[in-house]
Amino acid sequence: MTRQIILDTETTGLSPKKGHRIIEIGCLEMVNRQVTDAQFHQYLNPERDVDAGAVAVHGLTSDFLSDKLFFKDVVKDFLRFIQGAELIIHNASFDVGFLDAELRRCGSEYGRIQDFCTVTDTLAIARKKHPGQPNSLDALCRRYDVENSHRELHGALLDSELLAQVYLHLTGGQGKLSFANAAEKKQASLEKKVANQFNIPAATVSDEELKAHKTYLESLKEVNLEAWE
Repeated sequence: MTRQIILDTETTGLSPKKGHRIIEIGCLEMVNRQVTDAQFHQYLNPERDVDAGAVAVHGLTSDFLSDKLFFKDVVKDFLRFIQGAELIIHNASFDVGFLDAELRRCGSEYGRIQDFCTVTDTLAIARKKHPGQPNSLDALCRRYDVENSHRELHGALLDSELLAQVYLHLTGGQGKLSFANAAEKKQASLEKKVANQFNIPAATVSDEELKAHKTYLESLKEVNLEAWE
């Protein structure tokens, strides 16, 4: 039996070295190239403010996260879920860097992510298969005809669902997966909360938000832009 976990995170900013934290983890289980009903999904209180540019990307505000659990509260459940599996991550160095930083905060006994599982980077696979072409998640969805029009905002569980389909295409191809729409429903619920908070439609942003988003994208020059697309 081959057990794989499709994983994505959302964060307060770009770099754990600058004190940024994970605010959402979304995981789907795949066994023998078939997605199961098993999921791990958690919003997290980062104990710090979320950068305005990051909010423009995923919509997760400090107010929304203020009553959520801390990473240390869910770390054991999370590690049990991924134990012994192969993690499938798009631009893995980004997410693994944040996860390792969170584990360090929980204590030296937790080690590193790769003490619990192996890691496969779909961005590296895509670059090898499609050299010189855009290989962000959105670009790969377009290339492989994976429906992502409902992705108004980034969301860890929804992006994991999309990545599962992209991964299967990258590694040999397979018909479209059948999901129970749990990820879509969670994402729709979040976008509704965001819309209510700003009192605007979820797909509409203000000039101030657009400016913050532009500033945030400029800062992405320090890291791989494809991690956020």
